[in-house]
Amino acid sequence: MRTAPTILHLDMDAFFASAEQASKPSLRGKAVVVGGLGPRGVVATASYEARVFGVNSAMPMAQARRLVPNAAYLVPRFGFYRSISEQVMALLRGLSPLVEPLSLDEAFVDLEAGGAAWDAGSARSAGVRLRADIRAVTGLTGSVGLAASKMLAKIASEQAKPDGLVLIEPGTERELLGPMSVRTLPGVGPATGDHLRRAGITTVDEIAGAGEDELVRLLGKAHGHALYAMALARDDRPVVAEREAKSVSVEDTYDVDIHDRLRVGFEVARLADRCVGRLRGAGLSGRTIVLKVRRYDFSTLTRSETLRGPTDDPAVVREAAARLLDSVDTTGGVRLLGVGVTGLADYTQEDLFAQAAGEQASAVEQEAAADESVPQPPEPVERHWPAGHDVRHAEHGPGWVQGSGLGRVTVRFETPDSAPGRVRTFRIDDPDLEPADPLPLVRRRPVEAENPGAVRGAEEEDTAAEVEPPAEEPSNAAEHAAG
Repeated sequence: MRTAPTILHLDMDAFFASAEQASKPSLRGKAVVVGGLGPRGVVATASYEARVFGVNSAMPMAQARRLVPNAAYLVPRFGFYRSISEQVMALLRGLSPLVEPLSLDEAFVDLEAGGAAWDAGSARSAGVRLRADIRAVTGLTGSVGLAASKMLAKIASEQAKPDGLVLIEPGTERELLGPMSVRTLPGVGPATGDHLRRAGITTVDEIAGAGEDELVRLLGKAHGHALYAMALARDDRPVVAEREAKSVSVEDTYDVDIHDRLRVGFEVARLADRCVGRLRGAGLSGRTIVLKVRRYDFSTLTRSETLRGPTDDPAVVREAAARLLDSVDTTGGVRLLGVGVTGLADYTQEDLFAQAAGEQASAVEQEAAADESVPQPPEPVERHWPAGHDVRHAEHGPGWVQGSGLGRVTVRFETPDSAPGRVRTFRIDDPDLEPADPLPLVRRRPVEAENPGAVRGAEEEDTAAEVEPPAEEPSNAAEHAAG
């Protein structure tokens, strides 16, 4: 293990919720909950104002609403979060070529590899500058942990939350870890934690005291060896710059089980198109198409088909997904559907047979569309306005959906750099109201560019108007995020 705390772990604070507060002046300082808003929705992220009431990630949304009924409940805007994440990751890559992203809001950085730090003092300075630059560029805050290993750097960033920095000096690791719960260590979840507790082991010190042989007996060879090493603060895992994607997939969970087989087919085709969109966005193609179906009784089935070569052709993926669906019994209803592609490659091999089959299928579909006797997908009867998403009105300009229902949509008109805006209500089919792309956060220069060596001080508090609770919003699919 290293002799200097030159591994940095960054974890953005309540990332999704903080991004929403930064882009919506009326929500600053207010309780914000982001996640799926349907009956089966779960919390993706809650602001710290909501967390004081007990709301946390992965909690059922219905429970969150009971705890904080007057919070702002918003549907995630992943494209917006990704754009902010790209800004943050660019700042990290300015410190070192070895940056290992774990998610949109979390990453490890090897400061030594980039020459940004070589001892405790220089590592702390790098962490302070990074936090200041993130605030300057995005307006958001992140917590930083610094240590001689990845495990300890992550533990340090957790201790630093929110909006702080913790550095663990080499040589103090055992003393720090000793009294901590066994759940602090990576790989110790509820089941392993309960197993250890029944053996009388509840702290990291007690893991070390039990000895390696006892841990192997309790947990098996691989897990026992790894856990004993972590209890002794041994972690030599390197920071890996690029983690190769193994698959690309999308899935939807439905508020009401789908029983209509035709509707299931339409949903699978829609998911296949979305999956190909992500595939092409990453510049990839894939050989194996995977269909995931979770039925009414929570049983989950997966089916896969491997093509002759990699493809990013939506017609080919749709056709393969439809064939896989033919082998699945959906009697009783479907609560979740997903389409994925594995066997990824950075090139496409044209499959002439599959392509021809896709063209033939398209011709058949066109004929069927002309034949009124063939059932067609129902025309949408009303427009869908997800809470928190961006809109633009011909007269009032940009705003965001505060809530919708009963044929009405409530919009708050404000921008990231405006004062808290006014609220207006429209018919959901108002021709002057259209969905819009998110407005970027006000971009500032990094601190060093403004005043070299300076550290940004505390921001002035934002004033915000009282937030009206959004109306209940009907939703066909609850987004589930792991953010």
